[in-house]
Amino acid sequence: MSEYLTLSETAEYIGKSKETLRRWDKEGKLSAVREPMSNYRVYRKSDIDSLFSDFLDKNVEEEISNYVKPHNEYTVLELFAGAGGLAVGMEKAGLKCVALNEIDKWACNTLRKNRPNWNVLEGDIKSFSFTEYENKVDIVTGGFPCQAFSYAGKKLGLADARGTLFYEFARVVKEVNPPICIGENVRGLLSHENGKTLQGMISILDEIGYNVVPVQVLKAINFNVPQKRERLILVGIRKDIDVNYEYPKPYKRVYNLIDALKKGDLFDCDVPESEGSKYPKSKIDVLKLVPQKGYWRDLPLEIQKEFMGGSFHLGGGKTGIARRIGWDEPCLTLTCSPAQKQTERCHPEETRPFTVREYARIQTFPDDWKFEGSVAQQYKQIGNAVPVNLGKEVGYSIIKFLNSYYNLSKPK
Repeated sequence: MSEYLTLSETAEYIGKSKETLRRWDKEGKLSAVREPMSNYRVYRKSDIDSLFSDFLDKNVEEEISNYVKPHNEYTVLELFAGAGGLAVGMEKAGLKCVALNEIDKWACNTLRKNRPNWNVLEGDIKSFSFTEYENKVDIVTGGFPCQAFSYAGKKLGLADARGTLFYEFARVVKEVNPPICIGENVRGLLSHENGKTLQGMISILDEIGYNVVPVQVLKAINFNVPQKRERLILVGIRKDIDVNYEYPKPYKRVYNLIDALKKGDLFDCDVPESEGSKYPKSKIDVLKLVPQKGYWRDLPLEIQKEFMGGSFHLGGGKTGIARRIGWDEPCLTLTCSPAQKQTERCHPEETRPFTVREYARIQTFPDDWKFEGSVAQQYKQIGNAVPVNLGKEVGYSIIKFLNSYYNLSKPK
């Protein structure tokens, strides 16, 4: 073997990906050098041999992967599907989507445009029966909105939740009878009505025959998403199944805004050009004074007072106001409208909101996933979505569970 190894040769020699080697190079863990004759970037074999054993030990935790291959074709029925963030993530994990229900016509158009073969059921979930899927679907998923229940008696039952969208989610789970169901929601569900809403949901799933795994809030930044978004995951396992469900393991690496918008480990090209909202001139004049990672408190005092109006004296951080994101940090949670006063997410260098494709990148949608409707409709669809990469990691955790379940239930 020669004294120098190329990137590909090194990757093969030590059993790591090229992306990992590039990252180690960037982080100074294993530096490439210029080969004296050709000036190519190469690795000294002696460096690799003397240092690699240390790297292996240090990077075991970083190099974990939730990836798992399905043993069979597993199918998903998705409710409240939106523009497909969770569905695309599940698809990337290796799950097959058999039907999706969504009430918003633009989101339905988006789903049909990108996946003409998907069975998109457009309309109010209340008007659909799902009995045709009974015992034929492995997973029911749904991001139902968080709504208060009216309480009848101490223990909330399915009938008491009528009229709420969680009732519809539970009704469909009952009709379909899948081994596992996954609900996702905002973190605020934990404290909604002092936790009673969540307890009500758990007691309803119990009533229809599902044990709920201890609820967790997953932080998107731990799952290859360059955004500080959190989603509460509610996992129900059918009571006849004695297999543990494990949440996906968090990764050590956190991706930043630069990883979303520039070519690198997350995307293999810079973000494509696209349409986007504009700030009015009055807002541009103010925001251009805010540095990267800064917000309204970084403005001159007189401008702070004028820009904030009455809320200047109310105290509290209000750190989302007049906020410019830095390249070297994950983006704050995207909202459905990129230019609202309470939740500015200004581009690091240009004084403007993120474009539609930048929004999509921050949510880890693939560049070829096109959104239908007006620019405002597109922002709304992307802002409401589950980040694709988070959906993929949850998908792997479901596959792991189903592999174990079907393995155990095979006739011996």
